[in-house]
Amino acid sequence: MNDFSVYGMAIVPIILAMVELLKKIGVPKKLSPLMAVALGILSGFYYLAPGEPKKAIFLGIVSGLSAIGLWSGTKNTIEEFGNNFNQKIHRFTAVKAKSSRELKNFRRSRKTNK
Repeated sequence: MNDFSVYGMAIVPIILAMVELLKKIGVPKKLSPLMAVALGILSGFYYLAPGEPKKAIFLGIVSGLSAIGLWSGTKNTIEEFGNNFNQKIHRFTAVKAKSSRELKNFRRSRKTNK
């Protein structure tokens, strides 16, 4: 490849998938960033810039770091939406529980006043 084009960026999710596969096999999660960069550099030599070592290393590092960022960004976004969703559910159920208690108390008070 002459330049790091859109086709070169297609390697990023592949690196991400390979890192996830290695984690499932048993490689510690703390080594994920190093694995991503190493896989990126390997992809640089074999796919992005074969025959150009400096360019392969540079593009490989960019690919590996992009995969790390993709994972981190996705994970943080999912956690944030999950937390917001859980908070909304808790607020809704708390209001609903309070309302149902008030409704029960109202019904009891009506029965005793009759």
